[in-house]
Amino acid sequence: MAKRVGAPPLPVTRRLFAGLGFAVAMGSYYGEKLIGKAAAAPMRNTGMSVFDFEFTSIEGEKLPLSAYRGKPVLVVNTASFCGYTPQYTELEKLWDLYKDKGLVLVGVPSDDFGRQEPGTNAEIKAFCEGFDVSFPMAEKNVVAGAKAHPLYKWIAQSMGEGATPRWNFFKHLFGRDGQPIASWPSRVSPTGPEIRKAVEAALAAKPNA
Repeated sequence: MAKRVGAPPLPVTRRLFAGLGFAVAMGSYYGEKLIGKAAAAPMRNTGMSVFDFEFTSIEGEKLPLSAYRGKPVLVVNTASFCGYTPQYTELEKLWDLYKDKGLVLVGVPSDDFGRQEPGTNAEIKAFCEGFDVSFPMAEKNVVAGAKAHPLYKWIAQSMGEGATPRWNFFKHLFGRDGQPIASWPSRVSPTGPEIRKAVEAALAAKPNA
C-alpha cells in the first residue's frame, strides 16, 4: 500500500487501532448483550436469490452477485472501529481456506451501528489493507432499516427480522442456489466450528441442488 506523505506507517496505525478497539470493545459487548443472538426463523421463498442483487465495490466498480452464481456466498457487514473489527483477520483466514473450493466472501462496510465506520470508501479500503483483506469489499452501505440496501431488505423478507444485522459483523450464508442457509450474530467467530461446518456443507452441495 502506498504511504501518503505525513501518514503514520502501518504498524503505528495498527497500534492506534488496538487502543481504539479497546475503548469501544465494551460498547460493542453491551450492544451484543442487548440484541442477543440471531433468532431462528423459517425460510420464506420470495422467488429471488442472492444472485439477483448488486453492490458497488469499494473501488467504485459494479459488483454484481450474479457473477458468483452457483457458488456459496458469505456476506458480512463490517466496521473499522468496532470491538469485533479484528474479525477481519478471521474472515481473511476463512477466505484463504475455502476460496479455491468455491466460497465467495463479500464485506459490506456500514456506519449503522455505534457510528463505527465514519470514513470514506478510500479510507475504509486503506484500513482493510492493514488487515491484508483480499476478499471483495462493497462500498459503504446502509444495512438496517427503511433505507437498507435491497439485499438486506430481502434478507428480512426471506429469513425474518431476527436475521437482519443488529450490530457490526453479522454473517449471512447463502447456498449454491442463492437461497439463505443461516445467519450468525457478531460474537460468532468466522473461523469457529459453527460457521466452518455450514460453509463446508454448502460447498459439498451439488451446484444445481
